Amino acid sequence: MSGWLAFLLPWEFSPLAAALALGAAVAFVRGARRVPPGQAVGVARRIGFFSGLALLYFVMQTHFDYLSQHMFYIHRLQHLVLHHAGPFLIALSQPQAVIARGLPARLHERVLTPAWRHPLVQGAYRVLQNWLVAPVLFVGLIYLWLTPEIHFYAMLSGPLYHVMNWSMLLDGLLFWFLMLDPRTREQGALIGLGPRIGLLLLTAVPQILIGADIALATHDLFNVYGVCGRAWTIDPLEDQQLGGLVTWIPAAMMHAVGTLVVLSHWMRSK
Repeated sequence: MSGWLAFLLPWEFSPLAAALALGAAVAFVRGARRVPPGQAVGVARRIGFFSGLALLYFVMQTHFDYLSQHMFYIHRLQHLVLHHAGPFLIALSQPQAVIARGLPARLHERVLTPAWRHPLVQGAYRVLQNWLVAPVLFVGLIYLWLTPEIHFYAMLSGPLYHVMNWSMLLDGLLFWFLMLDPRTREQGALIGLGPRIGLLLLTAVPQILIGADIALATHDLFNVYGVCGRAWTIDPLEDQQLGGLVTWIPAAMMHAVGTLVVLSHWMRSK
């Protein structure tokens, strides 16, 4: 028990990550209590939100983060959560309105709402959520951080390592909120339900390719883990193959599940 408790303590404590996780949780709970009658936040939405938040916290603020810096396949599991599973579950719960109700009124009305409505913020958001930019950015970040030379420096540089992880998390949230929006284009969604299905299927392909390329490689592509020292004894190629499989199969499955979710939204909109 003491070992597990020690494992759950932060490896490198991040005040920002802790504050955001706690703030989001408290705002969601408060907001769920304030929703009007007939708009109660269901159990499934609560489970989705808190499961996603807990997963994100687990891979960023426990000793799992230490393992991800010393084992390639653990690193790929960390990014699977940061870029796919955690943001997917949070986006699926559609927590925006709930969290907004749970925020302090002054913070919401005087700071966040004016900032959100600022033309520069709206312009940047619409560029990032463009039907062409969003999927290219989503896949491009995976390729960027898995470029062996860039990955080598990211794993040895503390600041660059944090930039890598936060960029994956923020991009994952942007992408999955865009893809899993239950609204149609006519109801205010930035991309229609039909095109989103195509984008989900298309973005799965390059992830399958890079995962397969890593898993089937016959030489060590990411020798930084040999430099840092692996957390436990494992053949470098086996570590790399496991990491490639994580990038290849679960990520593609997330896109398949996302496609089914969007299809269900489409069917209900008819």
